[in-house]
Amino acid sequence: MRTPPSLLSLTIDLALHNLSNISDLSPVPDHILLDLFLRTLRAGKLTEKVLKLFMATGKDEVLSLIEALNIQHIVIPVLPTTNIKDAEVDIVIGALHSDLTAFLNEWKPVFSRFHLIIVKDPDLLEELQIPEGFNLDVYTKSDIDQVAGSSTSILFSGYSCRYFGYLISRKKYIISVDDDCIPARDANGVLVDIVAQHITNLATPATPFFFNTLYDPYRKGADFVRGYPFSMRSGVECGLSCGLWLNLADYDAPTQALKPEQKNSRYVDAVLTVPAGALMPVSGINMAFNRELVGPALLPALRLAGEGKLRWETVEDIWSGMCVKVICDHLGLGVKSGLPYVWRKERGNAIESLKKEWEGVKLMEEVVPFFQSIQLQRSATTAEDCVVEMAKTVKEQLGQTDPMFARAAEAMVEWVKLWKAVQSS
Repeated sequence: MRTPPSLLSLTIDLALHNLSNISDLSPVPDHILLDLFLRTLRAGKLTEKVLKLFMATGKDEVLSLIEALNIQHIVIPVLPTTNIKDAEVDIVIGALHSDLTAFLNEWKPVFSRFHLIIVKDPDLLEELQIPEGFNLDVYTKSDIDQVAGSSTSILFSGYSCRYFGYLISRKKYIISVDDDCIPARDANGVLVDIVAQHITNLATPATPFFFNTLYDPYRKGADFVRGYPFSMRSGVECGLSCGLWLNLADYDAPTQALKPEQKNSRYVDAVLTVPAGALMPVSGINMAFNRELVGPALLPALRLAGEGKLRWETVEDIWSGMCVKVICDHLGLGVKSGLPYVWRKERGNAIESLKKEWEGVKLMEEVVPFFQSIQLQRSATTAEDCVVEMAKTVKEQLGQTDPMFARAAEAMVEWVKLWKAVQSS
């Protein structure tokens, strides 16, 4: 016959179910408090608020147990405490179109508070048309030639012109958006502030080493799920924030050609940390990064022989993205994906672009296994170190298969030299 629970046991169970309504556990006897703490652990109810409640008692046995189990009090609140000033942010725009009037006017409610760096595609012959009301600097081919000198390894044409903006900036945070995008609206019709969301992503920790099934635990209204180790809840610094797109999704040319009518209309209100060891196709369309942590790892290196002026005719951002993801994993930094969204306008012909990008589609079958297998040395402790070491491995393992990879390796080394020279000037 089963022994009925004691009155004390029932009382502790009742207290367990009502912990959220209890404001002070100090009067509870030590042995009962310890029993209640252990039951709270087993029930998976040790939230940040409940942990504070137990710690506030000051009881030695409970505090010793918390220390023995390596349960850490999280000092980072749901909202970021990092006070990022507008002056710490540069918005970089690669101008592949001469008339930026409509584009910038659409973004004025979001961008007008910040400094803009606009880099004109060196192949663009027309003068840029830029409306008033912005704090900005414009860089052209002559500026690029003056800074980059006679280097033939690094090419800043096409979408790669935006990398010059990353190079020339002196700010801690970079927001990068293509000039064929306008602000999106969320599910409630509210204009999306991509700068605010990207900065929130970068200012709050990332969790690459243990996946939180409730996505970003630092967002308002979210937290760590039951079973998430308390010792890992402080997370790590976030180096890269990858936003998404409504309307024209970032498909490759074959997919877009097969599904010309398919658009992305789903606004998913979520941010997640990409797990360590997992690669991803980073898109340069809408992203942000901590320039001090990973700036040198975002680089113009791999160029297709027939690279065009449409996103699906290039893989420069895909290559750069895999470089930075491997480097973030190595340095113990996080990468986030999800919010914020932009709205991409339609342009180009996917079938025509397929002729140019097919080379890149085939190359990816070699590139991905390479990045999956690469191991950086512990001596590589900065993004610059990692890029140089990675370039050497690219040259040794991929350079013999296609001269394109050898050129990419050379461009990576030259990029680091240029980065260091510009930063020291």
